[in-house]
Amino acid sequence: MVGAAAASTQPDRQTRRALEALNFFMADMQAGIGPFLGVFLQQRGWATGAIGLVMTLGGVAGMAVTAPAGAVIDATTRKRAYVIASGVFTVLASALIWVSQRFWVIAGSQVATAIAGAALGPAVVGITLGVARQKGFNRQNGRNQAFNHAGNMVGAGLSGLLGWKFGFGAIFWLAAIFGLFTIAAVLLIPAKSIDHRAARGLEAAGEDHQAKSWKVLWECKPLLVLAAALALFHLGNGAMLPLYGLAVVAAHKGDPAGFVAMTIVVAQAVMVGASLIAMTMAERRGFWLVILITFIALPIRGLVAASVIQGWGVFPVQALDGIGAGLQSVAVPGLVARILSGTGRVNVGQGAVLTVQGIGAALSPAIGGAIAQAVGYRVTFLVLGGFALGSLALWLAFRPLLKPACDRSTPQSVTTPAAA
Repeated sequence: MVGAAAASTQPDRQTRRALEALNFFMADMQAGIGPFLGVFLQQRGWATGAIGLVMTLGGVAGMAVTAPAGAVIDATTRKRAYVIASGVFTVLASALIWVSQRFWVIAGSQVATAIAGAALGPAVVGITLGVARQKGFNRQNGRNQAFNHAGNMVGAGLSGLLGWKFGFGAIFWLAAIFGLFTIAAVLLIPAKSIDHRAARGLEAAGEDHQAKSWKVLWECKPLLVLAAALALFHLGNGAMLPLYGLAVVAAHKGDPAGFVAMTIVVAQAVMVGASLIAMTMAERRGFWLVILITFIALPIRGLVAASVIQGWGVFPVQALDGIGAGLQSVAVPGLVARILSGTGRVNVGQGAVLTVQGIGAALSPAIGGAIAQAVGYRVTFLVLGGFALGSLALWLAFRPLLKPACDRSTPQSVTTPAAA
């Protein structure tokens, strides 16, 4: 079998280190100018609504291709090549922003970045599952996410420093350098170490299942509730960071590049610890409690953001972001892999969930930007935080359905979808 791995279910030391290096370096490569885009365009005369619109266009494009990308990753035995291609296109798309700030150029770069990123996430999850198998996935994914957040933190810190000393152009060069290290890291993962049946959730020998992306979602009720709750969460969360950066900079409370970098550094520092805690908590208490905590954190974050539009407010606001995003980065892929274990449809399911939550993330900048332009930042943060209350209500209301799926100690499919 192509890509069949050795009998051991644990990756060797080199493969583990390469996976962790991949997650570290791909963080800044994938982000590129993204976190700084709002401030970058604001300094060049863009209105808040227009900034939100181009971000939304990118989000919609990513949403449209994420589920099909998951299906492609399930089927392919060239997962490493998809990581490399995604990295190259992400860096090139970011460079367009520096070349021209015309609306359609910026919009095009955001669309291209989103499409490239749609394949990157499922590919890395697939590689991890193929290397660690279902039994070792939660622990290895937890380590991956800790390194990913550390990479974001280091990249943001360096971006802020270089942006302050040399201007925004230095941020593009930094992303390109991280891109080269990303390619080197993925090539250090031996192709033979990836079991491509395990990578799609098929541990035992048998016929490969094929499924349409949306069919996986509609046939599995726990997966559907998870996706809907995440959509509401990201409807509130998606615009919170860029708008908070704009609010503080507009109030002349911080240096643009330095402040945006600080928002990322604080959040990512918390995410590193949150990822490791999520890994342990999921093993001991199950995924339900881990995800519940994330849905509680966002309304509190919105309230704090509305109350404290000051430079020092970055610490409580972004610490709460770190708790929510850090826990979800481990719990969501782990829960989807557990629910769909044995179906051969894990990456399709990952892509389908990301697509639905992407609806919320894509709409958030446009809605948040429009509200901020109409009534100001404080009301906007309260409204965005309020959206997450819908996530909390869903999670609590469907607890009897979700808890068995989240707490199952021996992974197996919650539902056995009909053959496609």
